[in-house]
Amino acid sequence: MAPPPRRTSRLPVPDRDLKERPAPPPVPPITPPITPHISPPASRSELLERASSLAGHSLADLANRLGARIPRRSTAAKGWAGQLVEILLGATAGSNPEPDFSHLGIELKTIPIDPSGKPRESTHVCVAPLLLEPGSTWKASLVRAKLARVLWVPILWPPGASIGERLVCTPVDWVMTELEEGVLRADWEELTELIALGRVQEITAHHGTALQLRPKAPNASTTTWTTDPSGRRVPANPRGFYLRTHFTQRILTDAFQH
Repeated sequence: MAPPPRRTSRLPVPDRDLKERPAPPPVPPITPPITPHISPPASRSELLERASSLAGHSLADLANRLGARIPRRSTAAKGWAGQLVEILLGATAGSNPEPDFSHLGIELKTIPIDPSGKPRESTHVCVAPLLLEPGSTWKASLVRAKLARVLWVPILWPPGASIGERLVCTPVDWVMTELEEGVLRADWEELTELIALGRVQEITAHHGTALQLRPKAPNASTTTWTTDPSGRRVPANPRGFYLRTHFTQRILTDAFQH
């Protein structure tokens, strides 16, 4: 299969959402330590230019630039492509609870897609706090801060391709619209209300139109604290906020059709 062109191409609109997949375990940092240091982009245009320059290159190309090893198994590659792109674009946030390019107000999200352009999995946004601060609001939430403006970098997974053969596609500079924010806000408020009421265990994959709450831990033995309906602290598996695939598919489709 020939590499995708560096110019924007059209992607089809899905008729339905894909089956949601379990959250992957945390990804260890890329080793060996990466040098030289890549400075953060000074502007949004510089960031987009850097991201566009990666389009058409394989993950092996990116790894070679950094002297990083390519994982042998797909299970070990979860999040690995995102780390490569973050480093090459000069992301600054690291694990801090803020957008990846906080000085520009832009979050970076790599998103694996199949040859038809459909996202292969839901997109992790951030860890969900299961002990909410009094007066928590959508406007001040980390979810909103992360999703206000996102630089999407699709990663094409051709059938049978090795990890290194996966290809970086044209980036999408997305700004959340008023309509999209309304949908996300309603989902966030529904989910956080259930958390505040001590009903975390009742939340399923069926809650939320575009934003959902899912387990986010290496295994079931990992726990954090939440409250039960009586207000008593109880252990619970960590959760994360995720965007459903039909929502991210629409973002990509709208971008590539214009």
